[in-house]
Amino acid sequence: MFTGIIEEMGRIQELRFLSQGAVITVGAGLVAADLKIGDSISVNGVCLTATRIGAGFFVCDISAETLRISSFKHAKQGSCVNLERSLRVGDRLGGHFVQGHVDGIGRLISKTASGEGFEMSFDFPRELERYMVYKGSLAVNGISLTISSLSKGIFSVAVIPHTFESTNLNPLIIGDLVNLEVDILGKYFERFFQLGLRQTERNTSRITSEYLKDQGF
Repeated sequence: MFTGIIEEMGRIQELRFLSQGAVITVGAGLVAADLKIGDSISVNGVCLTATRIGAGFFVCDISAETLRISSFKHAKQGSCVNLERSLRVGDRLGGHFVQGHVDGIGRLISKTASGEGFEMSFDFPRELERYMVYKGSLAVNGISLTISSLSKGIFSVAVIPHTFESTNLNPLIIGDLVNLEVDILGKYFERFFQLGLRQTERNTSRITSEYLKDQGF
């Protein structure tokens, strides 16, 4: 579990694609120094597991499913990635609950200066539309952001200077891909609602008090 508050920007030192998945090596200082083998770490919003750690770098395996659903399949050596270590009990929750389970890929369509910061707009997959909420939380490349405007297939976020300079939103250019994770609360609510409707349908009986009265009981 993560919060969407980026701790460090790392750089992809190597990305080796395999027949089923990939292996990524990320250069990092702060984060790598505190990692242990088996620890979870968010890399551009994707929860990965450290399999090897060295001086100023760590290595993770990427599954075929993660490659399919995330922007890693388009990543290149030398690219900057956002890094966040997993949340510890008692830590401040500065962003929102982020699982590191990417729901889809967005694309930067505009980047406009707004005051001291920037307004950035992205498109998103149609199947995520039901989770998008004006003023709701969303993770973009692992960054906890708030949706400032929402229209058909497009959302915008207002990015403050600190976030812009401290994450890989800065080097993004029009057309670049980003990993998106919608708010976990929306997904769980949807699932509970679906199961609740099915349960209600199964428990619905044709025998009602009115029916019994009509039959003389």
